[in-house]
Amino acid sequence: MSEMERAEEKRPLRRSPTEKPPFTLSQIKKAIPPHCFDRSLLRSFSYVVLDLLFAALFLYFAVAIIPKLPPGLDLAAWPLYWILQGCVLTGVWVIAHECGHHAFSDNSLLDDVVGLVLHSVLLVPYFSWKYSHRRHHSNTGSIDRDEVFVPKPKSSVPWFTKYLNNPPGRVLTLAITLTLGWPLYLAFNVSGRPYPRFACHFDPYGPIFSDRERSQVVISDAGLMAVSYVLYRIAAGYGFWWLVRVYGVPLLIVNGWLVLITYLQHTHPSLPHYDSSEWDWLRGALATVDRDYGLLNRVFHNITDTHVAHHLFSTMPHYHAMEATQAIKPVLGEYYQFDGTPLLKAMWREAQECIYVEPDEGSRKKGVFWYRNKL
Repeated sequence: MSEMERAEEKRPLRRSPTEKPPFTLSQIKKAIPPHCFDRSLLRSFSYVVLDLLFAALFLYFAVAIIPKLPPGLDLAAWPLYWILQGCVLTGVWVIAHECGHHAFSDNSLLDDVVGLVLHSVLLVPYFSWKYSHRRHHSNTGSIDRDEVFVPKPKSSVPWFTKYLNNPPGRVLTLAITLTLGWPLYLAFNVSGRPYPRFACHFDPYGPIFSDRERSQVVISDAGLMAVSYVLYRIAAGYGFWWLVRVYGVPLLIVNGWLVLITYLQHTHPSLPHYDSSEWDWLRGALATVDRDYGLLNRVFHNITDTHVAHHLFSTMPHYHAMEATQAIKPVLGEYYQFDGTPLLKAMWREAQECIYVEPDEGSRKKGVFWYRNKL
């Protein structure tokens, strides 16, 4: 962490400005070196190869080394494997996410093929999430149209929330969110935008998708079915619990990282949300925050500490995002949000303080909403 970022961490949290910015998207783009928008197929694939090499190395450790360890030592080795493999596969997940943004190469078909393979192996419906995630980028910060982690006004908070607004309740909520949040979102749209009828990422005829997207949702489902069959054959050959140890637990860690990263990118006491009377795309895109995950910033291909730039220019490759972030900070000024609070402390604070959203009492801006926690 740089000295400037350490200073940012110590500075009291301040609200992001909500007035229309004194700069435009084109002015932000002009501040970024032009090469930051160049996509290199060779360089992009190098990250895929490196991640998969590490994943293969850790898999070899699990299947060839751990079984030979003395009793007791193997029990300590399995959690080490799960953590390392889960973190590396989260990096693979991020690269597939870049494919969905057409940030992997100049060939959109190649991007989709690579993204479909990588996401399917991680049991993610590539095209389904690509389209819902694209709408998230188009409507970030809107309490009416954003797709995920949409905060509720106080009047819509579930009745049981007040019973969970305490330390044991927050631990339970975080545990459920980090373990089940991702599959619940995909299958039942939990924490997602309200739709007039049942919404599911596996349903090609669901309200999430347009008519032209439905055939590709079917392709996503086919990819998941193919991977599920392979997993079934592996379980039949090596045993169900073998598959859980080698694949299931790391996948659970990937899902947990995904939910936590996304939650902390869009949940912060300093971030506003807007209704349709106030929202515009630029202010919504700026309503996100960069975080510091230490060494994991590199492992996660900097999706953690360059998220503001990613929301402004989502087709920019991750390997240029740090340079672009440094370039746009002087232009954004107070509109740029960074929080270097340690991860566990930040997660607990946001779970404690960010329960629902309301406009400031007496404010003329009734369409600007801030997080509250008084139930």
